Amino acid sequence: MGADAPVVVEGLVSTIIPVWNRASMVSQALDSVLAQTHRPIEVLAVDDGSTDATPEILSAYAREHPSVVRVVRTQRQGPGLAREAGRQRARGEFLQYLDSDDWLLPGKLSLQVKLLREHPDCGIAYGITRVVDAAGCEFLAEGKWTDRKQDFLFPRLLVERWWHTSTPLYRRTISDVAGPWPAQRPEDWDLEARMGAHRVKLAYSPTPVSCHRHHEDPGRVTSGSSEAYLREQAWFLPRLHACALRAGVPVGGPEMMHFSRRAFLRARQLGALGESEMATTLFALAVEAAGGATGKMRTVGLLASVLGWHVTGHLCHTVDRIAGNPIESSQVAG
Repeated sequence: MGADAPVVVEGLVSTIIPVWNRASMVSQALDSVLAQTHRPIEVLAVDDGSTDATPEILSAYAREHPSVVRVVRTQRQGPGLAREAGRQRARGEFLQYLDSDDWLLPGKLSLQVKLLREHPDCGIAYGITRVVDAAGCEFLAEGKWTDRKQDFLFPRLLVERWWHTSTPLYRRTISDVAGPWPAQRPEDWDLEARMGAHRVKLAYSPTPVSCHRHHEDPGRVTSGSSEAYLREQAWFLPRLHACALRAGVPVGGPEMMHFSRRAFLRARQLGALGESEMATTLFALAVEAAGGATGKMRTVGLLASVLGWHVTGHLCHTVDRIAGNPIESSQVAG
């Protein structure tokens, strides 16, 4: 954390909320933290350059709850660096991250602090996250894999980010070991992969602990072009693979083979964008993860060596579209 890191307060839960233009939703997030039964708590609301009424709303909460709510101002750095700005100032023994359009259910922090106290060998506690629509009406009682007990982040983390940002509560120690939030997306998956590389153990209670709001809003941190997404994958997938290997995920296992297919797909898609260097890197990664080139990989590799990745990528796109295989034709969301 550095020489100027704050003194850690035993038992304190620091909730870090990055906010950008969420005047209509951030109050629900803040209220859900203030309503928690666990004490002591602190809230670090990181206003990442909002241009709507968000700054005034956050200032009002800080005035009303001066011993709990602190506002941090940043200038449109993105969610990863906004969370990092909060982390650098957090004083808690435990860290809770919460997106400004989501909220915690009553008792979450008490339950998960208790879990971690009862399981000192565990670094993260988690429970069930419900998924709701824009109006707050539930349409999934269990989001992603949050209704399933996992002892470690990997190997499932190699396939998908299998919980939501609000789902876990972290010990500060595992956060410090993993290091800072990155600027690039998927920043949350990347951070958790670095935690998983240390084989951090998980404590689970099959109890609803938070709500994730699914909605179409240009302010969502997952918004962006598909081209940007693919270039971010070229940065992220090698990092994810390295963390999985450190965690002991076997080459050629089912999760690693799934990862190999994804890397192979991204290589072809990046090739079609003209990103030949990125395509080459991910193609090699796909071969390594599979433990050797498959027949299709050898064919595509030969075409790329003769025609170049740009032409090969376009040819493969046509073939993949005709084939209609779900993993070959869609992005795997983080």
